Amino acid sequence: MQPFRKHTGKVAPLYRANIDTDQIIPKQFLKRIERTGFGEFLFNDWRRSADGVPDPAFVLNQPQYSGASVLVAGKNFGCGSSREHAVWALRDFGFRAVIAPSFADIFANNCVKNGVLTVALSEAEASEISSKAAENPDYKLTIDLETCSVEDGEGLSVRFQIDNFTRHCLLDGLDDIGLTLQHQAEIAAYESKHPVPPAWARG
Repeated sequence: MQPFRKHTGKVAPLYRANIDTDQIIPKQFLKRIERTGFGEFLFNDWRRSADGVPDPAFVLNQPQYSGASVLVAGKNFGCGSSREHAVWALRDFGFRAVIAPSFADIFANNCVKNGVLTVALSEAEASEISSKAAENPDYKLTIDLETCSVEDGEGLSVRFQIDNFTRHCLLDGLDDIGLTLQHQAEIAAYESKHPVPPAWARG
């Protein structure tokens, strides 16, 4: 998993509350077995008409927000079903961080496992960032996980809270497998003392 330490990127404003995972990645795209390739379908029902024609009014279809790597949204982002595909789609599209006043718990946990940082700020702070990004398409933020700070170089400087375990996993790029492999020596020592019996002896 790619570590997250300090990231500077363009901000895309999508300041709506209760954006659920079915909007992030609609159910018809969940048939893929890989973790890649979902970015093309991110917010598909908002980005395209029923005929597949891109909606020029939707923020991610606007050329000035091309390459945005920070998404700012309203409260309760990622609610709905627990599909991890929602995070895969955001990551595959190029987002490294999502800023919102609050996040659904399962969605936030899925983000940690995929190296995407969720930054919970107050509604006033998130709204201010969204407004600045809407007014200035080149608006960028620097998110520093080591200092737990968000800055824009234009006067905005805020701190965010994150639990130590989540911060550790993101800083060191550790998903569940990576965390397990940190104990590889202990696992090997245990297995050497508890050999697996041959198949014929397992009854």
